[in-house]
Amino acid sequence: MRILLVEDDEHLGYAVKLGLQQEDYSVDWVKDGLTADQALKTESFDSIVLDLGLPKMDGLEVLRNLRKRQQDTPVLILTARDSVEERVKGLDLGADDYMNKPFKIAELHARLRAIQRRQHARATPEITFGSLIIDPIAHQVTFHNEVINLPRREFSLLQKLIENHGRALSREQLNQSIYSWDEDVDSNALEVHIHNLRKKFGSELIRTIRGVGYMVEKAE
Repeated sequence: MRILLVEDDEHLGYAVKLGLQQEDYSVDWVKDGLTADQALKTESFDSIVLDLGLPKMDGLEVLRNLRKRQQDTPVLILTARDSVEERVKGLDLGADDYMNKPFKIAELHARLRAIQRRQHARATPEITFGSLIIDPIAHQVTFHNEVINLPRREFSLLQKLIENHGRALSREQLNQSIYSWDEDVDSNALEVHIHNLRKKFGSELIRTIRGVGYMVEKAE
């Protein structure tokens, strides 16, 4: 899962980025609202962790612009502004959740998982697709009752494809979901990951859509 972290406090931003990376998220960190707004116009993220008191553009303005563009990316707001009025304003503008500073990184992880469940209309943490079960909390995949250990990027790629089953995703969308800006990406890296997933779960699971990208068919 790829996260856009928008936080201008150096120490907090570094700690949050590190904490998310330790849970195998790909994290891009920006430190002002204007840069965040520009990134959201051109890049695809699975969730946004957004501070409010930002330089150049306030976090609420970033959120307002995001929703005006009809982008439904989940937004979790981090803020020291603890008034009810501020929370109501953020939620009415389209935020999915709020956390007041200071906070525990474990709770941030849990809230991100929860808003992803809601976005994909899941009642439980586990993702079941036929005989394949993905557990995002344990970072574990079970296939025909056998546990399959996957590297971080293969796990994220499989989850992205399964959560969007029935929809073709482009190479760019998939690359953006598993790599952050500061990671070097080989030109054939995505194809290697797809090849490895097909070896583990069967060649029929992931279809190549010529000229578009890849897709997992809807479960029968």
